[in-house]
Amino acid sequence: MSTRQTKREATMKYMTPDTNATVRRSSRTRRAVAPKRLDFSPDVADETVARKKAKTQNKMPKKRRKDEDELDQTDNVGGLSAYELERLENIRKNQAFLSSIHLLQAREDLHQTTRPKPSQRGLRPQSAVKEVLPPRKSLRLQNKPAEKLTLPKEPTDLLHPDLTSVLKKPSGALHMNPINQDGGFKLPPELLQLSSEDTKEEKRKLDLKEYISALKNLKIREDDVVKVVKDRVFSAAFHPCSSSLLLAAGDKWGKVGLWNMGAEWGDDGVLLFEPHSRPVGSMAFSKCHPNQLLSASYDGSLRCMDVEKAVFDDVYDINDGLKTFAFMSHDCSTLLVGTWFGEVAIVDRRTPGNSHESLHSLNTKAVRCVDVHPLQMQYFVAAESRTVNIYDSRYLKKTQSKAVSHLNGHALSITSAYFSPCTGNRVLTSCLDNHIRIYDTSSLTTEPPLITSISHDMQTGRWLSKLSAVWDPKQEDCFVVGSMKRPRRVEVFHESGQLLHSFLDENLGTVLSVTAFHPTRNALLGGNSSGRMHVFHSWSEGQ
Repeated sequence: MSTRQTKREATMKYMTPDTNATVRRSSRTRRAVAPKRLDFSPDVADETVARKKAKTQNKMPKKRRKDEDELDQTDNVGGLSAYELERLENIRKNQAFLSSIHLLQAREDLHQTTRPKPSQRGLRPQSAVKEVLPPRKSLRLQNKPAEKLTLPKEPTDLLHPDLTSVLKKPSGALHMNPINQDGGFKLPPELLQLSSEDTKEEKRKLDLKEYISALKNLKIREDDVVKVVKDRVFSAAFHPCSSSLLLAAGDKWGKVGLWNMGAEWGDDGVLLFEPHSRPVGSMAFSKCHPNQLLSASYDGSLRCMDVEKAVFDDVYDINDGLKTFAFMSHDCSTLLVGTWFGEVAIVDRRTPGNSHESLHSLNTKAVRCVDVHPLQMQYFVAAESRTVNIYDSRYLKKTQSKAVSHLNGHALSITSAYFSPCTGNRVLTSCLDNHIRIYDTSSLTTEPPLITSISHDMQTGRWLSKLSAVWDPKQEDCFVVGSMKRPRRVEVFHESGQLLHSFLDENLGTVLSVTAFHPTRNALLGGNSSGRMHVFHSWSEGQ
């Protein structure tokens, strides 16, 4: 115990300062205490850098120090140091090298091949009227009970829920009231005069050289690109009149647009109608009554636009699923209609009502395209799921209908099949296996021989209409098809597989999935996924 107390006292004595003792001071405290500097001082930094630089120069080899001294002492040329002169010389050499490999020219070409701005001609964008809603107020602060909300009904079409809100047009005739014009708008008399024009004109077949020369004369200008419908183009057709270029187009949501090039009515010559509610899969002008335009829609309606009566007559109507049709008589009174359910219907327009004369199953999931033989109109070709068959309409049955000929060789779905326009001796098919095929149907054997198979990219994706090769109605052995190549183009082939011409232009910057030649004039149309129509025509023929 005494030992611990002794240690404690010794510690306290050592820690307690002695006030009587003399304080030992350092000699530094005798001088005035200088104010503290910051951690960084410019003066100290400059001195430090100078000392390091001098030390580095002392360690540097003599030869290197001599070269740098000579570089610093070099006289400036035009106010530039030697380093700047050397930099400019390097830039000059780099520019000369880039010019030698034509890289600068390639950059200019790339700027020129960029997609042009879409044409603003045609339908005008309609500004949506913003609904002014009342200010929201809290029911709790107003001492009101909460509202009881009920869940909406589940859509009946789970695969396409957006289609449940689309209402089908009522049966019967619909008035031709353009939806892009005011309510009191009347159809211009020039349209009736133009659509009723006599279209009988002798067709002179050109030899291959003359035909290629005629194709090269087709040009497109900025004014030849117009928005005719609001959404993706599914079908299009030229009116057969020769005095002016009048065409029609059908889009994704049942709208049909008429465009007369050079006209002043409507929106740059465009009148838009809404006779259907679903995609317009097929349309064609009547050859005997050119003032009539027939159109078939996925909503199950087939209507006839009669410009003289200013109505859309109801020709044929089912629940849904119409895809394609073709004329089965020279007077265009009998129609062959194909559906998405693998059936074909024969419709006689002279019979009252909007029903079919007979309905036949072709034992397939879908009929994507039908076309009638131009001379022997009892025969028709049908593009089915993965097969193309030729049938005789006189021997069709309700079920288990047998085909006359089978066009084999397709690996995937077929988008279209057409007889050659003059003789029907060829059948042109387009398939998603990236091939376009031409078959010899001059003699309808069980398996017609394959003449040509052309490799062509048909993979358009989900947002573009499928590519389909179609014949030139003025030329028996040539056809046109859109292309996925860049820069964008439209290609014309001979039945032998020879590429005759490619339409390329700065005004063509999109894929033209829907294409068609004019039946009497040297003109070509193409429709894209934004509702714009492109027309290539010969300027020598005028509008």
